[in-house]
Amino acid sequence: MSSLRKNLALVAGLLLLPSLAQAHPGHDSSGLVSGLSHPLLGLDHLLAMVAVGLCAAKLGGVARWLLPLLFVGVMLAGGGLAMAGVHLPGVELGIVASVIVLGMLLIFARSGATLPAALLVSGFALFHGYAHGAEMPAAAGAAAYALGFAVATAALHGMGLVGGQWLQARHWQRAVQILGALISMAGVSMALSM
Repeated sequence: MSSLRKNLALVAGLLLLPSLAQAHPGHDSSGLVSGLSHPLLGLDHLLAMVAVGLCAAKLGGVARWLLPLLFVGVMLAGGGLAMAGVHLPGVELGIVASVIVLGMLLIFARSGATLPAALLVSGFALFHGYAHGAEMPAAAGAAAYALGFAVATAALHGMGLVGGQWLQARHWQRAVQILGALISMAGVSMALSM
């Protein structure tokens, strides 16, 4: 099995964990499983997190690990703020903006734009993390829930990264731009329905 297929199989397996865990009776789904499933259940979160991975692949170099790492780290901080009861205004607007802007990055970003991309990704991660933390089920343990949404987010970044590298290896940069346009249009649609 090629390395790409192994990576895709791993990412797919991680994405299936929430549904597999819920299939067994007697498990409490309010902690780790809720955290794992939360990023997967909202199209806004799903699109933004895959876009981060695609952008990391497009920028290449240090961005391949920096953007996902920053997103997960700042997201956890945002989740912690929400769990601590700190108020962050404009969360939904920030999340929708992240979908639009990250999609646009896939269209226009060029190699060497790692610093501006890292700043944008970090800012948007705060809003996503805050939303995850604010929506934590009352019965969930904070650490297990946070671990769950961090793992799911990393898996989505991984999907975007592996998919983006696969497209680039085939010189299909136009496909990445088309994906970016579709992601941005989905974000605009979300903004119009707010």
